[in-house]
Amino acid sequence: MSRRRIGFWYRLAAVIAKPPLVVLIKRDWRGMEHIPADGGFITAVNHNSHLDPFAYAHYQYNTGRVPRFLAKHGLFKKGFVGSVMRGTGQIPVYRESTNALSAFRAAIDAVERGECVAFYPEGTLTRDPELWPMTGKTGVARVALQTKCPVIPVAQWGANLVLPPYAKKPNLFPRKTHTVLAGPPVDLERFYDKEMTPEVLKDATEAIMAAITELLEELRGEKAPATRFDPRQARIEQRRKAKAKNNADSDSTNGTDSTDGAEDSK
Repeated sequence: MSRRRIGFWYRLAAVIAKPPLVVLIKRDWRGMEHIPADGGFITAVNHNSHLDPFAYAHYQYNTGRVPRFLAKHGLFKKGFVGSVMRGTGQIPVYRESTNALSAFRAAIDAVERGECVAFYPEGTLTRDPELWPMTGKTGVARVALQTKCPVIPVAQWGANLVLPPYAKKPNLFPRKTHTVLAGPPVDLERFYDKEMTPEVLKDATEAIMAAITELLEELRGEKAPATRFDPRQARIEQRRKAKAKNNADSDSTNGTDSTDGAEDSK
């Protein structure tokens, strides 16, 4: 099979989701010519709003190549949402469990069957203060190098203006524009004949993140920071500062105690 049919559940989801998206958000869609007409492929997309999976899915649905997203397994468990997730063929991710690798196996199988798998390489909403793409996780590179399929970088901007990261209420007025730009496939051929070591996977992931970032620079009309935000390093630095502050506070307290003792002995 060269491509996945849209099917009942995807059409139902579109009937439910598209009308409010059309009413609430203006669209500026570019680069659809880079979405392959046939065959398996990956799209690698930046993530800066809880709304952007719906807005981006609208974009790709209109190309005729529906995406299979990797999503938290809890969404598949029960209720109407679970039925939609299962019916549309989304891929559950079991984090920190013995099933964690099953998502990558399912993604590889989907690509080899001629389907599209959509990755958010960052794995979560970006933590970059200015909402630039941060360091990516290597799952997208693992699937790409295993299948040697096209990896289409996609940048999006605007859903975050409607619903900023971790915001509780949307900002609907004035009406915002969601812009999507897909680019040509990322050149990963230099990695194909190499062993999939952590270093190779890291370098391939960075090549994908750099392509997404370049597209986002075009959308935003500005340059991204020279150093990509790394949440792991940020946590380490935060813990280091907290430890240094605690030590300083402890030293200050001990110093005060010794001074008080000196005063009492006079």
